[in-house]
Amino acid sequence: MVKITGSLIASYFICKREMWFMAHELNPFQDFDLLEMGRLIHEESYKRDKKEISFESMKIDIVRLGKGKVLIGELKKSSKFLMPAKMQLLFYLHKLKESGVEAKGELLIPKEHKKEKVELTEDEEKKIIKAIEEAEKIISMPEPPPFEKNRFCKNCSYRDFCFS
Repeated sequence: MVKITGSLIASYFICKREMWFMAHELNPFQDFDLLEMGRLIHEESYKRDKKEISFESMKIDIVRLGKGKVLIGELKKSSKFLMPAKMQLLFYLHKLKESGVEAKGELLIPKEHKKEKVELTEDEEKKIIKAIEEAEKIISMPEPPPFEKNRFCKNCSYRDFCFS
């Protein structure tokens, strides 16, 4: 069984087919311009913070510790994927809570000079648990879900898997 990750949760809220491809390690061409731009923004932003902390099935972009509080940050190149990014961050907060770590989150979009605070409420946690359960079912399918066009298809790094 594939371990659910934050990236898979974000993809779940973008495109279930993309999530299935990712979970089955069918990766897009890695020189795709938007992927490269995301890597560059990640490397060049928030240089003073601790970055890329791996914990269980998570790769947390930024961790800040202070006055008994843990703040985790998720870096994104634009606010276009704000809702999936928020769900990814909520997934991290949920997994940390399961491990006994209470934390708060912050979405960081350096290119747009935006920050959005994210907290794991009871309702949000229910959404994440449901998404995890549904993602596990989809990933266990022998074939990807059928193609469903959405507003993210135009710039999707997986578009060749659907439009060829």
